[in-house]
Amino acid sequence: MRLLLDTCTFLWLTGDSARLSEPARRAIRDPENEVYLSAASAWEIAVKWRLGKLTLDRRPEAFVSAERERHGVTELPIRESATLLSASLPDVHRDPFDRMLVSQAIDGGLSIVSPDPAFDGYPVKLLW
Repeated sequence: MRLLLDTCTFLWLTGDSARLSEPARRAIRDPENEVYLSAASAWEIAVKWRLGKLTLDRRPEAFVSAERERHGVTELPIRESATLLSASLPDVHRDPFDRMLVSQAIDGGLSIVSPDPAFDGYPVKLLW
């Protein structure tokens, strides 16, 4: 299975939070699965850190790459095809970061790992 972590899912994974569901935790740790973090999530982490809405133990540029590697998560760049697909998505969710995750999931055939019910309104597979 190909999994795309929502930003909150990645942050909960890095902090070993109890908020991360057991099915999500098992799927992320399963070596048969490919696990990705979108460049959009890295951008969201940087923005929230800069605005003081997110506390990290180091600067985002060190945190994201180190934690991705520590947890075996692969970087997912934003492809032009995903950005263009975002224009045709239904207006279910206004958050641009989440809309990009949906576009990338559709474009790349990925399942989104997230507790966010807003993703239910899109034609993507969800895991939580």
